[in-house]
Amino acid sequence: MQWVFWLSERLNGLVEGSLFVFGFSMAIITGVQVFCRYVLNHSLFWSEEVGRMLLVWITFLGATAAYKRKAHVGIDLVVRRLPPPAEKAAELVVLALSLIFFFVLVFYGIQFMGFIAGQKTAALGIPMGLAYAVIPLSGLIFSVHALSQLLQAVRK
Repeated sequence: MQWVFWLSERLNGLVEGSLFVFGFSMAIITGVQVFCRYVLNHSLFWSEEVGRMLLVWITFLGATAAYKRKAHVGIDLVVRRLPPPAEKAAELVVLALSLIFFFVLVFYGIQFMGFIAGQKTAALGIPMGLAYAVIPLSGLIFSVHALSQLLQAVRK
């Protein structure tokens, strides 16, 4: 099962690198758009569309990176007051339920991509499936991280 931990780490490294590139690109595109609009009095017709797509990808991929780092907000007031065996059981149940949800995210994300397969974006004509491909992709990444955390919790 060592490969799950390795895969989780590698995926997170790729995601965090992508987040940097996407965030930097979005900042540059937005800055250029502001300059063109207010200084040159000419708007870039594609910048808002690309910025919106980048924001969607940053949101979903950023959530996977936060999940890997256990940086999501959690309410564990009740769980912390449980005896250690019950606390571990609660952790395992939460991880198992999360894994099920992530599989649902993948399944319905793929279905949704099929539903919008023929649609294209207004400005650039990019297939809408590209914008929404991040849903099942993030579900897969979430699943790998959840499986890794579940295996670590079982080992304890």
